[in-house]
Amino acid sequence: MATERELNKRIRSIRNISQVTSALAAVSAAKAAKAQQQVMATRDYAGKAYEILINVASQPGVDENNSHPMLVSRSEIRNSALILITGDRGLAGAYNASMVSRAEQFIQAITTPVSVIAVGRKGRDLMIRRGYNVMASFEAIPDEPSIFDASAVARVAVDDFLGGIVDDVFIAYTDFLSLVNRIPRVKQLLPLKPLDLEDMAVSEFVQHINLAGVAERIYDYEPSPAVLLESIVPRFIELQVYQSILEAKASEHSARMVAMNNATDNAADLIDYLVLERNKARQTSITSEILDIVGGAEALAGTS
Repeated sequence: MATERELNKRIRSIRNISQVTSALAAVSAAKAAKAQQQVMATRDYAGKAYEILINVASQPGVDENNSHPMLVSRSEIRNSALILITGDRGLAGAYNASMVSRAEQFIQAITTPVSVIAVGRKGRDLMIRRGYNVMASFEAIPDEPSIFDASAVARVAVDDFLGGIVDDVFIAYTDFLSLVNRIPRVKQLLPLKPLDLEDMAVSEFVQHINLAGVAERIYDYEPSPAVLLESIVPRFIELQVYQSILEAKASEHSARMVAMNNATDNAADLIDYLVLERNKARQTSITSEILDIVGGAEALAGTS
């Protein structure tokens, strides 16, 4: 059994750690609340952007011959790219590991070679360590990202797709459902399929919007729909990446909040256990001292 002094040291050490984890939980809770507000504020915009894209891409005169190249599927898929969004830091439970595992499952499930565009240091390091081809890396994305942070990531994917380096692009992110519920997802980013939202990135954010009949509405556009697509499609790709980063940030902060709260609770339970052990050690020490005193007294009485 450990001595009383050793147990006191352990109790002080664990109490100090619990203060750190409690502070981290409070900070993460505040960041998660802000990130949740930002996520909810952009979902309506994403839905309206989907509606506009669907309508413009469905106008008479827009077909595969004059449509935007990012809307046209290629007959042969030789190379693919995956944008993997994780965090730069740990202490978030299984958040980073589960996202990387989901990305690995996807890479192993498809037959084409996959190049990884890593957003976040944790995902980058894990993918390199496991032998995957990381062709680009983005770090230090702020807790409140802007569209400019997403545009740099989207530009790499768009340039590789238009340049023929890859034939399709996917994005892996954690979909934020609530502070305690998150789902790792892998969705297609390029080519865009406006009329088939099921497997497209961030499509779950616009499922509550009624898109029935949007494609059948005919408008007179100036300039032509094909010219408008040249401006709309790249911006929509940036929006998808931006929304995915927002979802991932909210998920990361909520995962860290839950992990730190659990760590604080576990520290409290461990302290209670160690206090009990310390009291037992103290009682044992006192009993031993009393027995020594009694034994010494009896020895002195026997010699008198």
